[in-house]
Amino acid sequence: MILEDYLGSKPLYYEHIDYTRMPRVYEKLKSSLKIPKIIHLIGTNGKGTTGRFLANALYSTGFSTGHYTSPHILEFNERVWLNGSNAGYEELEDAHIELQRVLTSSDSDSLSYFEYTTLLAMIAFKECDYLVLEAGLGGEFDATAVFPKSLTIVTPIAYDHESFLGSTIEQIATTKLNAIQNSAILAHQNYNEVYAIADKISCDKSLNIYRVDDFLDNIDRQKIEDISNNSSLVSYLIDNLALSIAALNFLKIKYEVSDFQNPPLFGRLTTISENIIVDVGHNALAASSIVEALNKKKYIIVYNSYKDKNYKEILSILKPIALRIEIIEIDDQRVELIELIKSTLNNLEIEYNIFKDIKPEYNYLVFGSFSVVEAFLREYNE
Repeated sequence: MILEDYLGSKPLYYEHIDYTRMPRVYEKLKSSLKIPKIIHLIGTNGKGTTGRFLANALYSTGFSTGHYTSPHILEFNERVWLNGSNAGYEELEDAHIELQRVLTSSDSDSLSYFEYTTLLAMIAFKECDYLVLEAGLGGEFDATAVFPKSLTIVTPIAYDHESFLGSTIEQIATTKLNAIQNSAILAHQNYNEVYAIADKISCDKSLNIYRVDDFLDNIDRQKIEDISNNSSLVSYLIDNLALSIAALNFLKIKYEVSDFQNPPLFGRLTTISENIIVDVGHNALAASSIVEALNKKKYIIVYNSYKDKNYKEILSILKPIALRIEIIEIDDQRVELIELIKSTLNNLEIEYNIFKDIKPEYNYLVFGSFSVVEAFLREYNE
C-alpha cells in the first residue's frame, strides 16, 4: 500500500494512547536505523519556529539537516523538511518502503499515525548530520522521546492538552521535562513552577539544564537584533530566534546573521496578503503572544476551536483586538459545537457571525488551530 493510502488508514487522533508501544517497537528496530545528532524540542508554544530557525541555520552553516515538525497544514510533506525544503513524495515513498521492510506487519499496523510518521522521518533523515526533532503533544511519553539526543530545547510551557499531560503547570512541566536525557536549554518561562521542576529533575537525574541567557552574550544580542530587523520579527519570534542561537552556541557552531535569511515556519503570524494574517496557535499563551505582537490593532478574527481547548479564555484574551469573530466551519471530529462557541461569544459580549468571504476593507486574523488555518487556506486558495 502506498504511503498516502497507508497513512489514510490510520486515525489521526486517539482518545487513549499506549505509551509502551513506541519504545517496544523502537527497541526491535533501532539497530536498523542510522540516527543523526538529535536536537529535541519540547514545550507548549514556539517549537515549530524555534526548530525551523535552528534547522535553517544548521543547513546554512554547512550541515545536512532535517527538521521534523507536526502537524501539517495542507500537505503531509510539510512535516519532513530536508536541507532547505519539504521532502519530495518520492523520498517519502522510498522511506515508507524501507520502513515496511524492517517492521513486522503487526508492529506496523499497531503504530499510531504519529508514531509511524516519526519512524518514517527517521529513515528519510538517515544521511543527515543533525536532526531537529519536534515532540508532538507530550514529553517523556512522546514518540520522539525514544531516540538518543545531543540536546533538548524547552520552549515556554503552559496549559494545553491537559487530558494527556495533567491539569497543573507542575504536572505538565514534569511530563515534558522528563524527556530530557542529558543536557537542555530552557526558554524564558511564564511560570516559575517550570524552573522549580527543572531544578528538581536536574538534581534527581544529574542533568545539565541551562537557561537561554547562559548561552547568549552581547555579540549574540546584537546579531539577534539585526536578524529580527531584517526579517521584521514580532516579539515572540525574536524569543524563539534567541533560543535557537543559544542552541548553536551550546553545540559550538559558529553562525552569521546571513544564516538566518530564510523566513520562519509558515503559519506563525504569516502575512498571506495585504489584509490577512494566519496563525496556527490554539491556546491562551499563543493568543496572548498574538495580542502583544499585533499591538492592539483591530481585526476580524476567523476562528473555531476544538472541544478540549479553553476557548472562553482564548476569546477573552483576543477580545481587545477583535472587531468581531467570524466562525469558520471545519471538518474535524474534535471541533466544538458552533452553538456552544456562539453562547460563549454572547456571554463575552463579542460580536460574531459565520465566516463567508473576505472583504478588502477589513484586516483579518485567522486563528484557532491548524485545522482552522487549513480550512481557511483551502477556501481562500480556491
